[in-house]
Amino acid sequence: MSEPRIADLAGALLRRENPTVGVWNRLEGRPRTTDFARALRAEVRDPLWLLARQWQLGEFRGSDAGSPVTATYSVTASAPGRFRSDVGPDGTAGPLPPDRPLETVAERRPLPFAFGAEPISFDLRLALGRRWLRLLARSSGLRNTAGQFVGLYPIALPGPDDAAQLAHPEVWAATQAVAGRRLDGYLLYQHLKGGGHASDGIRSLSRQQRTQLDALGPRLTGWFDDLIDQPGGITPDRPSGDSAWDPRRLEHRFSIAAGDQVLSAPEYPGGELDWHAFSAAPGSLGSTPAPVTFNRTVFPSPVRYSGMPLPRWWAVEDGKTNFAAVTPDSTDLARLIFLEFALVFSNDWYQLPCDLPAGTLASVQGLCVTDVFGERRWITPAGAAEHWSMYTLGAGPGILLPPGTPKVATGPALEDVALVRDESANLVWGIEQTVRTTTGEGRSGDEMAAESLAFRRRRHPEPAPDDPRAPIAYDVISSVPENWIPFVPVHVPGDSRAVQLQRAAMLSEVDASKIRPRTALLREGFDHGDAYFVNEEEVPRSGTRLTVSYNRTRTKTGRVALWLSVRRDVGRGERSSGLSFDLAKGT
Repeated sequence: MSEPRIADLAGALLRRENPTVGVWNRLEGRPRTTDFARALRAEVRDPLWLLARQWQLGEFRGSDAGSPVTATYSVTASAPGRFRSDVGPDGTAGPLPPDRPLETVAERRPLPFAFGAEPISFDLRLALGRRWLRLLARSSGLRNTAGQFVGLYPIALPGPDDAAQLAHPEVWAATQAVAGRRLDGYLLYQHLKGGGHASDGIRSLSRQQRTQLDALGPRLTGWFDDLIDQPGGITPDRPSGDSAWDPRRLEHRFSIAAGDQVLSAPEYPGGELDWHAFSAAPGSLGSTPAPVTFNRTVFPSPVRYSGMPLPRWWAVEDGKTNFAAVTPDSTDLARLIFLEFALVFSNDWYQLPCDLPAGTLASVQGLCVTDVFGERRWITPAGAAEHWSMYTLGAGPGILLPPGTPKVATGPALEDVALVRDESANLVWGIEQTVRTTTGEGRSGDEMAAESLAFRRRRHPEPAPDDPRAPIAYDVISSVPENWIPFVPVHVPGDSRAVQLQRAAMLSEVDASKIRPRTALLREGFDHGDAYFVNEEEVPRSGTRLTVSYNRTRTKTGRVALWLSVRRDVGRGERSSGLSFDLAKGT
């Protein structure tokens, strides 16, 4: 059946006959009139109003300039070539290894193999010994010397009062399994690094066998030195070597040199190393590789972002970004500058692609822009004229792309220390939340402290109490868990007002001996009889957390880098130890 034909279409629409619904209809606001013809015409009825609108929108602000078409720039890139630890007054600069990320050189710590006379890190000791036995097995005529090496450098059983091993069942079982059966490779490593020979103390060897055996020594030391990166310059007087970790300020401090510019990182907490950790510093660290200059011509493109103002009247901005909801204070200059850029000057900015080699300090030497009229303009740096820039590192120009790595695999925490304030006791506590066991892995500090206390109580049982002489007794001081190391406030020498934090010691509730720290972080200077001080401002009310763990990554050449590092994070607030004095109790 055919549809009826409407002869007078205009009259039918006016009288609203033959109502229908078409597929082109859409939901809109109800208009005031059905005639859109006048609204769609661009009529020129009020020239003065149009002129006023043009003046209001700034169209009369003509400038003798055009849009950029091409831009040619020259960039000089300098690779960092020198490194210096800024910890201590005797820091000397040395070459920066080109095959290692900067995080490795800045964060690496010496590996602890002993706490005083107590050997630890048996996992590394056994790894060194296993490597040496493999070298002997691959050399003909030297396999029968393996037993002599095990007897010469043995893993010995602990003494009867060695609570560090006997108090913990897992540690004691592991020590029993290898004692007298496996080689302590670190003892051999120390002997070789001290100038000794591998054949020292080995009997029944010919001259050729001794020469062959001595040739294996550098292979063992070289393998271990390449396995885990450690600071250089480690001596008995300087157990930390040229490490960049400052135990007094609880952060890394170091400097690098790129070209003739020295960049200092005075407050690097560890973790991700980026350009904002550095600042320009005076001085020189020595000669570095010559800078490389390259020129490039690119096409500029306007800066675009969501919600930016559009230059056309009939265009609607993206509603995902609501600038009206941003309410900065009068002192919030950063947010005010951002809003001014986004709402006023956003259409005046262009961006240029600039690919820079990784691990360089790059600075723009010149920028020439060609516009649509064919005119060339020389663009000067913003910092030279207005004394402000975004990515500069202080007085020196340029932007730094540190020679780091995009991804680092971090192992489990071997040491975890929380420095917290205890206002009730007027102390700062170093809580050893995770401690390094003798076998090398990390374990809960609370469990280790409880097991050590129980072991000493079994070895030194309390005597039977005497008959009470009074109805009331007093405890001089309450007990605190042994993994809580106190730091007491003391005056800075020569200053009657400045305060620093000094490591102290609590007495054991069993034998009144001083409790020793179980982490290398809090044993700073302990084994040499030196006091350990921490700046008071380094422990705020929120506290500070320090973690020690292994890090592993691959460089751009595929080389594996492995190092031990400390990372500093924000704590979780104050803690209360419950420490109290002169407690009365009934008999």
